[in-house]
Amino acid sequence: MGNQSSSIDQTWFHVVRVRTNSPAYKASVEPFFDFITSARPASMKEEELPDKPLQDIVQEHKDSAINLTIWSSKRQSYRDVQIIPSIGWNELDSSLLGLTLRACDANRAVSSALDNVWHILEVIEGSPAESAGLVPYGDWVIGWPGGVLRQENDFYDLVEMHTDKPLRLYVYSFDFDTLREVVLVPNRQWGGEGLLGCGVGFGLLHQIPVRPST
Repeated sequence: MGNQSSSIDQTWFHVVRVRTNSPAYKASVEPFFDFITSARPASMKEEELPDKPLQDIVQEHKDSAINLTIWSSKRQSYRDVQIIPSIGWNELDSSLLGLTLRACDANRAVSSALDNVWHILEVIEGSPAESAGLVPYGDWVIGWPGGVLRQENDFYDLVEMHTDKPLRLYVYSFDFDTLREVVLVPNRQWGGEGLLGCGVGFGLLHQIPVRPST
């Protein structure tokens, strides 16, 4: 994909959410790990990228195929995805792609996409973490329905805010290469220390390992 070195100077779109059964869902676009770097009509060559915002390209090609170039932070590689923008997939959702996107700087996406994750370490028996099914050393918290967590303390502040309340988290399993939603209730009455009852690692030694491209 010849234009990708120059695309590093552009704005990318971080995929925050993918609605079930949407065009993006059927095209296997992944939330949190995928970044849309460019878009073009399927009939157009890559070197002929249109000088238009992503939203305009999508709107102008409703019910027609477009190609999205996507960078995966999980695999550290690019891929092209063909997708047909449509409103017919859900009567209650007017989104043509079924995506929630967040504009971001491309350089920052490449350098720090996997930084803001929280590695689940030891899990104590009988704890909220165990009750929620968190897997020691195999799970990473990567976000929650309220959006992206950008700094280390964001996660701990979120847990504190949900003391004795259900907290929904998006958790990635490296062993199974799957993303799932987990609901737990942070509390201090479970019989041990802490609100979660598990160790949590953050930083360079606790990043998600890069998966090989397939």
